[in-house]
Amino acid sequence: MNDLTGWSQFLQILLTQAGQCDELTSFYDLVLPEGQKALGLEAIAVDRATPPDWHVVSCCGCQPKAVPSDLAAEALDQETLQTCGEWSAMPLVENYVLLTKGACKPQQLAQFQAALSEACSTVLAQQQSRRRIRRLEKILEITHAWGQTNCMEALLQAMAEAATELLKADRASIFLWDKANKLLVGRPALGIDDDELRIPDDKGIVGQVVQSGEPRRVGGGVDEDQIARAVDLETGYHTETVLCVPLISPLGKCLGAFEVLNKREGRFTDEDEQGLLELAAHAAVALENTQQLEELLSKHQLLIEEAAEGIQLIGDSPAIEAVRSTTRRIADTDLAILILGENGTGKEVVARSIHYLSRRREQPFIAINCAALSETLLESELFGHEKGAFTDAHQTRAGKFELASGGTLFLDEIGDMSLSGQAKLLRVLEEKTVVRVGGSTPIHTEVRILAATNQDLAKMVREKRFREDLFFRLNVVSLELPPLRERGDDIVLLADFFLQSFCRNMGRSTPQFSAAAKKQLLAHAWPGNIRELRNLMERLAYLSSGDRIEIEDLAFIDTGAAGDLGCLEGACNLADATREFQQKYIRQMIELTRGNMSQAAKRLGLHRSNLYRKMRQLEMGGGESEDGSEPLHQDAG
Repeated sequence: MNDLTGWSQFLQILLTQAGQCDELTSFYDLVLPEGQKALGLEAIAVDRATPPDWHVVSCCGCQPKAVPSDLAAEALDQETLQTCGEWSAMPLVENYVLLTKGACKPQQLAQFQAALSEACSTVLAQQQSRRRIRRLEKILEITHAWGQTNCMEALLQAMAEAATELLKADRASIFLWDKANKLLVGRPALGIDDDELRIPDDKGIVGQVVQSGEPRRVGGGVDEDQIARAVDLETGYHTETVLCVPLISPLGKCLGAFEVLNKREGRFTDEDEQGLLELAAHAAVALENTQQLEELLSKHQLLIEEAAEGIQLIGDSPAIEAVRSTTRRIADTDLAILILGENGTGKEVVARSIHYLSRRREQPFIAINCAALSETLLESELFGHEKGAFTDAHQTRAGKFELASGGTLFLDEIGDMSLSGQAKLLRVLEEKTVVRVGGSTPIHTEVRILAATNQDLAKMVREKRFREDLFFRLNVVSLELPPLRERGDDIVLLADFFLQSFCRNMGRSTPQFSAAAKKQLLAHAWPGNIRELRNLMERLAYLSSGDRIEIEDLAFIDTGAAGDLGCLEGACNLADATREFQQKYIRQMIELTRGNMSQAAKRLGLHRSNLYRKMRQLEMGGGESEDGSEPLHQDAG
């Protein structure tokens, strides 16, 4: 980081990756090597506290075991820079700590830590927003399944399984409050006779929750002495972390408590608590008698509306209006739809919009990334498996087709699915039945298929890398999403929308863009598309001051190739700018083909005679003769 250009390049890398990465680990893996290079460090790492342990999230230039976690703990405790020998440690966000090894000025480290912390905050905020929508949709999926269950025992089991999956916990139990006998009856209770645990209603964490009506989180170094070790002795189970929330009916009556045990990684978070409270609200309604079924349906509808509100297509450009119009026409049909577009253009947003505009909106929306499915996982993930079907199949599991029954199945990155996977998918689409791995019973599935890719599937079909029959099956209707750079004034509309949203969440007034700032936004190429723009607006919401966004606030974004054209900087009108661009572009293509006019014309998408004519119109020389019979410029080869 010895010059301004190098620092600007590193900031651009941070900005781009923060807008495109799905989670922090992959983000760190991508940017730490760049940080090591920019600072000239021997080693760099990010450590995370998962009490009572530490976990090296990513490192570069050293092995994970060489990272001094004790120094990271000291930096986190003191909330400031700590050094030991050649190592330095500085807190980032939440429980993450940056560690560096090598000679570096404290000022440079501080600048680096500030930029990295800001980018990490952006990634975390985007993760939280995505997880919020996924959690709402998961609860929709879960409560839809609960509505099919009339047996109390089956319902309690389904609730426990749903909580462990949603919160990534080891176990869960629902405790029903027997007030008359001052008991809490917990089910399921593994390791207990009759799978039922009875405890006094004023004992342990569960007793505290039903008596106070307030959630509790303990373990992982916090109030561990309050964990009921007597129950552990009885069950042979070791409890490390606990999250427990009350089961409150719509009329405010406490029915019991919902408890989950042992988060698989670290401690239970605020987000976990909110998720279990939402799940418990639906569980309380489902557990009440059938006369209150309307309450369950009402809550279900409110949840659908909340999830749908998070899905918006912003913009007035002709391209996005066409997408919006087509979406409205095809949403309430059962047509298979193929959504095309670059990364970050909003393909999944369009898919969710289609789902919530359709009659299937009250049924599950299940999304699956085909690029993440290996051959061995494909059938299990899509079609499910029976208990014992393979080594890790400890219980029967429904596949995505079953879970999406009656709703929508979104197959993202469909172009990355293997040929054998394509064949299995096609068979299910044609027969509308699945057979779980290890099973033999056909299971009918009725789902609406939406698929998306950033690849040219037609070309892949010609190259025998994608099945033609599956392509036609998926491509009944295609929607092509324009890149952000082609959406004109939508860039400013989207920027205003995101900035207002972030500022509202922060409780601050929304600054306005100056004319120069708007021009800068419109000039940028936006390689990261909408993701990149959203990330920039979040940065401005937190870091800008005053009531206006000036061009200086956008100084770090690259306006792209347009800056190379002097006429485009405002010194001429649109006709002259277009003329200069065409002249430069044609010269560049002729130079690229070493003067071969036939090849240059082919690359430009023109016939050779049309290229000569165009050059003559632009007064470039090398055009046709006056009678159009012979070119004045001969091909070089």
